[in-house]
Amino acid sequence: MVGTPGTALVVLRGNSGSGKTTVARALQQRLGRDRLAVISQDVVRREVLWAHDTPGNPAIDLMDLMARFALDRGLSVVVEGILHPDRYGDMLRRLARDHLGRTVAYFWDLPFEETLRRHRTKTKAAEFGAAEMRDWWYGRALVDGLQETCIGADASTADVLGVVSADCGWDTAREAR
Repeated sequence: MVGTPGTALVVLRGNSGSGKTTVARALQQRLGRDRLAVISQDVVRREVLWAHDTPGNPAIDLMDLMARFALDRGLSVVVEGILHPDRYGDMLRRLARDHLGRTVAYFWDLPFEETLRRHRTKTKAAEFGAAEMRDWWYGRALVDGLQETCIGADASTADVLGVVSADCGWDTAREAR
C-alpha cells in the first residue's frame, strides 16, 4: 500500500494539447508548496529519460516509482500526460489500487481539431504540429477499471480546477499557503 488516507492521487489523461499540464500546474500553484507533486509524462519520458513512447518504455516504471515516493512522504500527486491506456493502463490501475487515500481520474474527451486549436496557443507550438499530433492521437480510450470522468471541450480550466478540487476535498482558497 502507498500514501496515507489524507493523500490524493489525481490522474489527468488525454490526447496532446488537451490542457492536462495547465490544470496540473494550476492545482500545484493553488495548493501551495510542499503539498502536491506533479509527475508529467512529457518531462519524465522526453526530458529525463529521452525515451520513445513505446510499450514497456522506462518512463512507465519511473513515473510509478516517483508517484509512490511522493505519496509515501505525504504529498498528494498528479500523474499527467497522454498516458496511452495500452502502455500505461496497468501501472495506473496498480497505483490506484495500492493508494490508501482518495484517487480520482479524468480524461479529456476532445475532438482532434480542438486539441490542435489549443496547441496553437501554447509557447511550445513550434516544437511540433498537426502531423505529429495526428500520429499520437488515439481518440477516446479510457483505462478499464480507473473510473475516469470525461472532460469535454466546453470545460474551461477554471471549471476543471473546481471539479478536481471538489473531488479531492480541497478548499484551495482556504488551504493555499
